[in-house]
Amino acid sequence: MGTHTRGSLSAACLRIWGEMTKLALEQSPALATESKSSGRRAHEQRELTLVLAFSFIAFWATVFLAHRSTRLVLEYGDNSAYLDVARAILHWNLQKAPMQHFMGFPYFIAGASRLFHLPPGFCLWAIAVVSSAVSVWITAQLFGVVVAAYFALTNFAWIQVSFLGGSEPLSMALGLGALLAFRRGRVSLAAVLGAIAVTVRPLMIFVLVGIGLVLLYRRQWRSLAAALGIGLGVGLVYAMPLYRYFGDPLLTVHTYTTRDYGAVRIVGPHGRLFGWPFHGIVAGTLAYPAPWTNLVLSFFWIGLVLAGIAMMFSSRFRRYGREHPNEVVFCGLYLLAVFSYDYLIWARSNFIRFSIPALPFVFLSLLPLLPRSRWFVWSLCLVSALLAALSAVGWRTVAGVH
Repeated sequence: MGTHTRGSLSAACLRIWGEMTKLALEQSPALATESKSSGRRAHEQRELTLVLAFSFIAFWATVFLAHRSTRLVLEYGDNSAYLDVARAILHWNLQKAPMQHFMGFPYFIAGASRLFHLPPGFCLWAIAVVSSAVSVWITAQLFGVVVAAYFALTNFAWIQVSFLGGSEPLSMALGLGALLAFRRGRVSLAAVLGAIAVTVRPLMIFVLVGIGLVLLYRRQWRSLAAALGIGLGVGLVYAMPLYRYFGDPLLTVHTYTTRDYGAVRIVGPHGRLFGWPFHGIVAGTLAYPAPWTNLVLSFFWIGLVLAGIAMMFSSRFRRYGREHPNEVVFCGLYLLAVFSYDYLIWARSNFIRFSIPALPFVFLSLLPLLPRSRWFVWSLCLVSALLAALSAVGWRTVAGVH
C-alpha cells in the first residue's frame, strides 16, 4: 500500500471522527427521570468534565510517584502487541507482525502517526485518552450525566485503559457513537461507526445486530440494505490485507477461536471461547486460585452487573427498551456473550474489563439506587483514580518504592 493510500485512509478516519464528535456535540435531551433546564444540564456537563480532568491528574500523579516513568504505557496490557502491528502497518510489512488481536486499533495508531508525524506509542496513548473522553461525553448524551459519571469513575480497568492505553476506549467511542447516530436517524453513519467498532473489538458486532433487527422489524428495507452494504464493505476492506498476506481473511477471528491467547504455556484446563453461561467463571475460579483481593474485586463486579440485569426488568427500564430496542438488543447479547465466555483463565479474572461496554446500561438500570451527592462523586473520583493507578503499577512495586 502506497503513501498516498495510507494518507487517504488517515484522512478518512479523521473525517469519521469529526462526524462522530459533531454528533456528540449536537443538542439532545438526556435520558432522565425529571426534565432539566438546558442551563443546569450544561453546568452538570462542565462539572463532569472537571471530574474527568481531576481523575486524569490524580491517576498520573500517582503513577509518576510510584513508577517514576511514562514507560508504563508501553508495558501495560496488550499495548506492545498493538504497537508491533501499528509499526508493521506503517511500513506495510504485515508478515512479521504478531496477529493476535483485531487490527482496527493499530490502523488508527498508524494513521494518526502518519498524519501528525508523531511516535506510534504517543498516538496509542492519545487515541485512548481522547476516545475515553468522547465515550463519556456520548454516554452523557444517551443516558444522562449521572450514568456517565459512574461509568467513567468506578471501573478500575476502564480508568487504566483510558489513561494508559488500550483498545476499549476507541471501540466504546465508535460503538456509542453508532447508538447516538441511530437515535438521530442517521443510519448510514451508525452503520459506519458500528462496523469500524467491530474491527477494534469483535463483540461490538452486536451494535450492528441491534440496528439491523430494528430496521428489519420496522420494514425500513432501504436503510437495512444500506446498513448491510456498509457493514459488509468495511468487513471486506478489513479482510483484504489478511487474505493477501496470510491467505486467511478471518485470521484475527481464528486467533480468538482456535487457542486461548495469552495462556498457551500455562498448565491446566483452558476451555473454549464460548460455553454455557457462568461455566467459565465458576470452573476457572476453582481451577486457578487467586488472591482474595482479586476474588473480591471480580465477584463485586459480577454481582453489580447481575444486580443491574435484575433492575432491567423494572417498568422504568422496560419503557427505555421500548423507545430504543436496538440498544437493549446490543446490551442483552453482549452480556450473554460475556457470561458465556469460557476460557477458564480469563473468564473471571478479566470480567471487570470484559464488562465495560455493558456498564452504561447497567448503571442506567441502577440509576434510582445510585448516590448523587457531589461529595460522593468527587470522593469516588479520587479514590478510584488512586487505586487504579496503584493496581496498574503493581502493589509489589509500590511496596518496593516505599
